[in-house]
Amino acid sequence: MKTLEILTPEDKQGIDLPRLLEDEQNALGKKKLYIESYGCQMNFSDSEIVASIMREKGFATTSSINEADLVLLNTCAIRDNAEQKVRNRLSTFTSLKRRKPDTMIGVLGCMAERLKAKLLEEEKVVDMVVGPDAYRDLPRLLDEVETGQKAVNVFLSKEETYADIAPVRLNSNGVTAFISIMRGCDNMCSFCVVPFTRGRERSRDAYSVVQEAQDLFAQGYREVTLLGQNVDSYKWASEDGTEQVNFAGLLEKVALVSPELRVRFSTSHPKDITDEVLYTMKKYDNVCNYIHLPAQSGNSRVLKIMNRTYDREWYINRVDAIRRILGNDCGISQDMIAGFCTETEEEHRDTLTLMDYVKYDYGYMFAYSERPGTPAAKKFVDDIPEDVKKRRLNEIIALQQQHSLERNQQAIGKVHKVLVEGTSKRSTEHLQGRNDQNKVVVFPKHNFTKGQYVNVLVTDCTAATLLGEPVL
Repeated sequence: MKTLEILTPEDKQGIDLPRLLEDEQNALGKKKLYIESYGCQMNFSDSEIVASIMREKGFATTSSINEADLVLLNTCAIRDNAEQKVRNRLSTFTSLKRRKPDTMIGVLGCMAERLKAKLLEEEKVVDMVVGPDAYRDLPRLLDEVETGQKAVNVFLSKEETYADIAPVRLNSNGVTAFISIMRGCDNMCSFCVVPFTRGRERSRDAYSVVQEAQDLFAQGYREVTLLGQNVDSYKWASEDGTEQVNFAGLLEKVALVSPELRVRFSTSHPKDITDEVLYTMKKYDNVCNYIHLPAQSGNSRVLKIMNRTYDREWYINRVDAIRRILGNDCGISQDMIAGFCTETEEEHRDTLTLMDYVKYDYGYMFAYSERPGTPAAKKFVDDIPEDVKKRRLNEIIALQQQHSLERNQQAIGKVHKVLVEGTSKRSTEHLQGRNDQNKVVVFPKHNFTKGQYVNVLVTDCTAATLLGEPVL
């Protein structure tokens, strides 16, 4: 999931089309793998693990689907819209199969886990269905497909973390990278399919995470994002039990790799984020001053039936702690769901007043989408009319646009340390990168290059972007 400032339900489920990788130049004689990734950052990270596993099988990655011997879609199931995008994409592969009958097509990830073998029946073009914990089995499954059979493995593991696999960095800018620190989720939010598609929580060995960060820094990367469904519940212990590392401890270990390596993390759960984590962020300048803190609703009754395990007051307490320890400049972003089951107009207004209290820097906002098999689908009627959901969502988006602009205006006249990620999308004469608060900053390129830190004086902004001049 790329960081976008204001997202509608249609925007968030992005598609990652792999760019040319260095090893593509040396791929003559090898079979070709093409991967598309949908949904969250974890899926993008998983695709890099898959590419590594398939490299061992003799596959080189390609950015051209027409050259591919194997096409994999790494899917999301968080909303119906996400699954429909995958189905629409699969419908376009019929002509590909006609042109190249030997092309193998696989569906990976959460949608594969949710639908299992049923997906093979519904989508005839699919040869292989593989869940998030079964990627090591891809070579064997591929052997089955090559004999003309369909192949499925959706086994969920209580141990798999892929800690020993060095990811192949897909779509990489060579500056920023993801590091998965844990898998699965034990939070049974009533609206969410993740516990059913990704299994129980398990944390990676802390030293394997640190080693991956060290390797990335040695390769020239200057920013890592630690990924987990709920990073604050990270917990690892050595086999002999003499060492235990919680998330604050892991954050510190990664921060100590180098002061020149920026560290971000996502996602935090309001019930678990501790003052210890906040003080660790304050202690290390290279731990970025930004927290993604999903609220989902601003009303305590709605939060209870969502099974979020905190109420409005608890959430506000955590926001107050962030402001007290890290200051008003710390960036905070949100997830919000409009029109959850039984939500009243007054409860919707509670979400708006929470937004007014926090003044989020940006957010990810959606109308409620009932997912089959979730507790909400079993217990509650999806009783909010679609037009009401849409209107409430539009009100949330409009308020977030206002707050995003206000927060960005506060950056004007201040100097920000920006890590250059590449050329601006709109002008080859400008560079873009992100500041500490995860905001995109655009400025004239002069002689600066990708991977450099540049001090930029912000002179103007939109609700989505900061504009400035480098301090020479």
